[in-house]
Amino acid sequence: MNAPGHPVAERPPLSGFGNHLASEAVPGVLPVGRNSPQRPAFGLYAEQLSGTAFTAPRAENRRSWLYRLRPSAMHGRFTPLAHGGLAAPPLADGVLDPNRQRWNPLPLPDHGVDWLDGLHTLLVNGSAEEGTGVSLHLYACNRPMGRRALVSADGDMLLIPEQGMLHLVTEFGPLEVPPGHVALVPRGVKFRVDVASPARGYACENHGEPFRLPELGPIGANGLASPRDFEAPHAAFEEEEAPHSLVMKLGGRLFATELSHSPFDVVAWHGNLAPFRYDLARFNTLGTVSFDHPDPSIFTVLTSPSAHPGTANADFVIFPPRWMVAEDTFRPPWFHRNVMSEYMGLIQGSYDAKEGGFLPGGGSLHNRMAAHGPDLATWEKATSAALRPEKFDGGLAFMVETLRPFRMTRWAFDTPLRQKDYDAAWAGFSAARP
Repeated sequence: MNAPGHPVAERPPLSGFGNHLASEAVPGVLPVGRNSPQRPAFGLYAEQLSGTAFTAPRAENRRSWLYRLRPSAMHGRFTPLAHGGLAAPPLADGVLDPNRQRWNPLPLPDHGVDWLDGLHTLLVNGSAEEGTGVSLHLYACNRPMGRRALVSADGDMLLIPEQGMLHLVTEFGPLEVPPGHVALVPRGVKFRVDVASPARGYACENHGEPFRLPELGPIGANGLASPRDFEAPHAAFEEEEAPHSLVMKLGGRLFATELSHSPFDVVAWHGNLAPFRYDLARFNTLGTVSFDHPDPSIFTVLTSPSAHPGTANADFVIFPPRWMVAEDTFRPPWFHRNVMSEYMGLIQGSYDAKEGGFLPGGGSLHNRMAAHGPDLATWEKATSAALRPEKFDGGLAFMVETLRPFRMTRWAFDTPLRQKDYDAAWAGFSAARP
């Protein structure tokens, strides 16, 4: 078999969100016509990873079969592991506040910090134990996780780098995730994040129904994110016989157990539950070709549905470079109050509804029914602009929208990164004179 880290011949990426995919690092490992033969090839162990209940409808059922050097069950007891920055809903001491909030980016660490230790929970809602809601984390790190791995029992993890390449190692194989891309690691998949230079970004942990592509409705068969542009890793495995730490996240708390080997020992796999990466530049942005700014829902990349049809447990939405051609229209996002709660982050550049204060790596929160919209400078510029076709290519922002209000962690509320003067963004508007 391949030694640890041995490259295999260059292969085209596995593609297709939700497709049934298959990959083997050693030819002949995957069984044909069955999942759990009496004696798997090379003495490997067959193991099913279920991301949904066994009886979930076929269209929603997600599971994969892994063929590994050792069963995952081969470990000792998990014991609590302290981590001062993490939390999960429900959060008894969380701050529920109707005020609009905005934060500066996390500073990059001045000492060695890996991705897991560099996580800070900002916002939560729902209940990780009940399988509802979402948590927003920030990260800043400068060293690899090395011989540590994380598995979250709380939800899918959507990684959104703002600065620095993430070298993501998963049970299914490795993925390189630079800024401008996102990576989705399903609940229950072991992974580690290695970095070669300082890195910063966001992590959206979805506690509810698994992320999927949104329905297109009247848009038709094409547009927004194409399933084929989501790339899954090829199987690759580590045979390293050395102490490793496996960390489990459950209810926002961490628990660790020690292994005598690498947990990334899957030689082959097949199924429709797998990590993916996605290049946000491949998003096919739609917009008006007549008048009025359309609803931001047309920028949805991924959605986690709730029990209320048409209302998301969590939507992941982007605001990418795009042409704006609307006639006699206020083109930036309009003034707005929303039954959904909105967290916005900035990956690069600027956001077309704010002239200042919203920085890459930072974020803002507009909870349910909080009035928000363009600041005064943006409004003045947009209302006096000559309306020619114009390409907005100055930034890439994202939004996580959810049906529940967000609670801030105590850290999010108390940190000096929180801009206490954010309300001033809407100061200075003159009263209209009918």
